Amino acid sequence: MTTSELATVLAWHDALNDRDIDTLLSLSSEDIEIGDAHGAAQGHDALRQWAQSLDEKVEPGRIYVHDGVVVAEQQIVSVTGETGAAASAFRVVHDHVTSVFRHPDLAAALAATDLDEADLSG
Repeated sequence: MTTSELATVLAWHDALNDRDIDTLLSLSSEDIEIGDAHGAAQGHDALRQWAQSLDEKVEPGRIYVHDGVVVAEQQIVSVTGETGAAASAFRVVHDHVTSVFRHPDLAAALAATDLDEADLSG
């Protein structure tokens, strides 16, 4: 684990929640892949559109890190106050998020990335 991978993902969450698109883009590779069960998109334009369309805050919980892969358990809070849980798997290369995929829960994200409890950050 490197501190920079963890710090990059935490800063990415902060920028997303603050709707700070410039910082979000600066933390992301130009060809970033964004995806979930409904599909995927690629690039800064897709990230900008996705981030601007969100009507929720995404608060990270437990974080797992191994060899450039970061899985963040997340609490989702909509503008209406409804809450839910999810998890996202990030790939971080040279302090830039190169991909982020949202999974329905932590177990699914860990299974997709082959991470486990041994990779829980400290």
